[in-house]
Amino acid sequence: MAITAAERRAVTAALLLALAGCIRSEVSVPSAPSGDGRAGAEPSLRIGLVVGAASLDIGGSAGVAVSGTDRGLVARLAPDIAATVSPRPGKVLLNGAGPAARAEAATLVVRAAPGGFVRVNGRDYRGDVVLTRDRTGVTAINRVGIEDYLAGVVSVESGIRDPADVEALRAQTIVARTYALRNVGRREAEGFDLYGSVEDQVYGGVRAETALGRDAVAMTRGQVVTYQGELIDAFYSSTCGGRTALGTEIFLGANRPYLRSIDDAPRGGAAYCSISPRFTWREEWSGEVLRATLRKTLPVVAQVPASEAEGLRNLAIDGRTVSGRVAALDIVLRQRTVAVEGPRVRQVLRLPDGQLLRSTLFAMNVRTTGGKVTGVVLDGHGSGHGVGLCQWGAIGRARAGQKASDIITAYYAGTTIVRRY
Repeated sequence: MAITAAERRAVTAALLLALAGCIRSEVSVPSAPSGDGRAGAEPSLRIGLVVGAASLDIGGSAGVAVSGTDRGLVARLAPDIAATVSPRPGKVLLNGAGPAARAEAATLVVRAAPGGFVRVNGRDYRGDVVLTRDRTGVTAINRVGIEDYLAGVVSVESGIRDPADVEALRAQTIVARTYALRNVGRREAEGFDLYGSVEDQVYGGVRAETALGRDAVAMTRGQVVTYQGELIDAFYSSTCGGRTALGTEIFLGANRPYLRSIDDAPRGGAAYCSISPRFTWREEWSGEVLRATLRKTLPVVAQVPASEAEGLRNLAIDGRTVSGRVAALDIVLRQRTVAVEGPRVRQVLRLPDGQLLRSTLFAMNVRTTGGKVTGVVLDGHGSGHGVGLCQWGAIGRARAGQKASDIITAYYAGTTIVRRY
């Protein structure tokens, strides 16, 4: 969400708008240079690549120079030679081969030699990388221009596409740019703007770039989605299952006129996202496996002691939302019934491998014997929270001849695409 990564963006869906981010670190990292500072210059971002690492590897194919934020050059690494970065009290230690590859400081900045990239744990990134001590280990922050950042996002979020899907890629790029700019500083407590993972947008660096993806970035440079002059809350997910969700079905406070529930199909035709491999799905649990799952999830999701899962007597859907998704799930235990709100159902009914349930757009069949659950079968549609742009729906729309602007306005009604820089 590669297209599957976005479907996990709602791990704590009901809290996404209520919380600005986790509080692991209170360090302040300087922003990356942003052109000449004039209005309209391309913005730069601080992307949290690694947080709380016990150690990480730093290097680069063309070599790198390491500086302290309070002094000049402190170390150099030769091409393709990695050094280890580990935490020290109030500092980070860079430890490589030879005295020219050793440094210790509160914050280190790693810059690539001309024509090269900074390598973190084997993955190359444009821009530079800041290494700083956080509460539990080392944080690595990539300071990069937003257009280079997007080149490492779009083909991960939309998957590797072919030329027939270029308008979907362009739509994804505009939406991802909007998301990034709307959420600048969201993770400020940790010293950066956004995570480079499913908590925000999946960012793969140079390795994730494709020719079509870079073209989509170049052709939409500076374009964002606005509503009444303001950047929108650009929610998106993998597969809506034929109907998108109303914003307030999933996200606390997301009462936005443009986050409507829409029928995502042409008149008389199949849903645009019916081409998704996750458009329909089935999940089954035996009673034993389901109780084992609930022992893990109920304490986290509903603050219910794990031991009470052994008394599972039934499961029942308690109403549906405007888009047909489960509004709440009643978990009937021996001594009480626990009501789990729709956005949290995906967390409580995790799959045996720990992944979230694909969506809350499902029908349920429960088997019981002697007042005890012996099996559950879910038949569902879609993958992800379903709010805003449907990524597979965008691909289906592109293949049907729609332009990026058509795709965006279909999913975010009443919005306008403008160029910010």
